[in-house]
Amino acid sequence: MKVGSVTEIKKQEYRVGLTPDNVRSYCLQGHEVFIEKDAGLGSGFKNEEYQAAGAKIVDKAADIWANCEMIVKVKEPLEEEYPYFRDGQIIYTFFHLAAEKALTEALLKSKASAVAYETLQIGNGLPLLRPMSEIAGRLSTQEGASFLKKTNGGRGVLLSGVPGTPRARVLILGAGVVGSNAAKIAMGMGAHVTIMDVNQDRLVYLDDVYGLNIHTIYSSDANIEREIAEADLVISSVLIPGASAPKLVKKDYLKKMKEGSVIVDVSIDQGGTTEVSKRTYHDDPVFVVDGVIMYCVANMPGATPRTSTIALTNATLRYGLAIAKLGLEESYKKHPEIVSAINTYKGNITYKAVAEAFNMDYVPIK
Repeated sequence: MKVGSVTEIKKQEYRVGLTPDNVRSYCLQGHEVFIEKDAGLGSGFKNEEYQAAGAKIVDKAADIWANCEMIVKVKEPLEEEYPYFRDGQIIYTFFHLAAEKALTEALLKSKASAVAYETLQIGNGLPLLRPMSEIAGRLSTQEGASFLKKTNGGRGVLLSGVPGTPRARVLILGAGVVGSNAAKIAMGMGAHVTIMDVNQDRLVYLDDVYGLNIHTIYSSDANIEREIAEADLVISSVLIPGASAPKLVKKDYLKKMKEGSVIVDVSIDQGGTTEVSKRTYHDDPVFVVDGVIMYCVANMPGATPRTSTIALTNATLRYGLAIAKLGLEESYKKHPEIVSAINTYKGNITYKAVAEAFNMDYVPIK
């Protein structure tokens, strides 16, 4: 199969879909790999490294889109890339389609197959999303702590405090991969950490692991409203695979928060979990609502592209190789979990949560 990777054009996105080591793996299985010139520079991978691994370097992204049967990316295609979609082409990347109606419609019109990292599921796990969730969770605490500084508009609170002063109160909504990684860093920085979830088993697990270092509370509207008023930093990390994020933080709740407190909405890729969330970028990451600093960067791991690219491709390579070797139709027979990643196929929506988000028809891939 002809496999291609292009430069990410999303603002301040420095990750790349394939590393030189990935290219070597594809080439050893007999595939042709095409890399857009300088696509890997943001992650520290040079053209010469890709060539040494067996890739062909191409000057224009359009030529890769036109020539390759499978495109391996990181972020969802942007509007400028929609005209490149074509019938039968496989696009393997993050999509977050439940928050992207125009992209969904473009995929349906073109009959391209959207294979989404974020919905590939094994049991209750999302193995292709997990490494980025781990990074986003850890970064969320770091970024939140930074914007609590008075010089960045925050309350002027140090997460750990010092002897004789109170520690900052960190509230984490969602005890999944993002939330648990955010909690790990927040505890390491010495904060007072509370984590909320509707999954009682998950709360029991975290209580067993961290004991008195963490406070666990069942997530309900009343509890969120009560706890958010006491928090200095709120990290919202609730995920429903493939679906729009629930609006857990109402606009009225912000009026009860401390002036200069911070909310980091890690769920912004799926529309965000507050009623005021809107996407921001690394060069202008925050806005203020009722005195609360809102951090809603939609590609947080893009700030650490070297680590993020290696972590992501460690997870995605296995399935990319299977699809390239067998084709999409045969690959999911050998790897049944691939079914859960196919969001569109031959002009149909094949992932139920995406269809429900737009009140469109759902056609099961099988």
